[in-house]
Amino acid sequence: MKSDREIKEMVKEKYGAIADTTKAQNASSCCGSRCGCSDVEFSVMAENYAKLPGYVPDADLSLGCGLPTEFALIKPGDTVVDLGSGAGNDCFVARSIAGEGGHVIGIDMTDAMIAKARANAARLGLRNVEFRLGEIEQIPVEDATADVVVSNCVMNLVPDKKKAFAETFRIMKPGGHFSISDIVLQGELPAGLRDEAALYAGCISGALQKDEYLSAITEAGFENVRVQKERKVEIPAEILARYLSLEQLEEYRRKPVGIISVTVYAEKGQR
Repeated sequence: MKSDREIKEMVKEKYGAIADTTKAQNASSCCGSRCGCSDVEFSVMAENYAKLPGYVPDADLSLGCGLPTEFALIKPGDTVVDLGSGAGNDCFVARSIAGEGGHVIGIDMTDAMIAKARANAARLGLRNVEFRLGEIEQIPVEDATADVVVSNCVMNLVPDKKKAFAETFRIMKPGGHFSISDIVLQGELPAGLRDEAALYAGCISGALQKDEYLSAITEAGFENVRVQKERKVEIPAEILARYLSLEQLEEYRRKPVGIISVTVYAEKGQR
């Protein structure tokens, strides 16, 4: 069992390497270059951002598993915080909605991603978008700052999810809300999938059961928790075969086990 610090260092290393790739390079693998399977041409996690206002191709590394900004109910003038902002993809979409009067803050724990996001923002001339280096379990944002929080396929990588949701609650204004896309599980995955270190950084092995994930949000104090979108992630047999024996693969197919992409909405009460 890896320690929390070991997991974080592994994720930093993986995402630091991804920062130097293009979307085309990263999306050509099973779930981005995070899985170490770049010879298999599948992108089973990411969704298409191209239709959204504010989309910046250079900031899209095909790392997400949903479109949280599409569901986030951002208004002009809002302060938006993106947890795990990567190269800035969701931040730039959020800024296009929040407008000149809004403020967007991206948080990421990987130096290379912060550098890439800042370079993208500078190239676009965006003065109300900033990127801060930090961890989601200790978000470098003042209390009651955010009207809206978004995050895309990041919370499942955080070892202490309860602390992460508590921090999310802390930085939100009373009456604020979040829209978070993430990977959750239905049933128990075979040990080979959960324990493989490379796959952990590829979204799956750090995921919670769906009910457990939603309970962690409620326990943090959030209200009106609901799933805005849900879809099953189909992992191709070529990829499963990397982590499962033939016997395990047959068992996996027989059982009602699934990897689910969800986009979850929740509110912070007025008090």
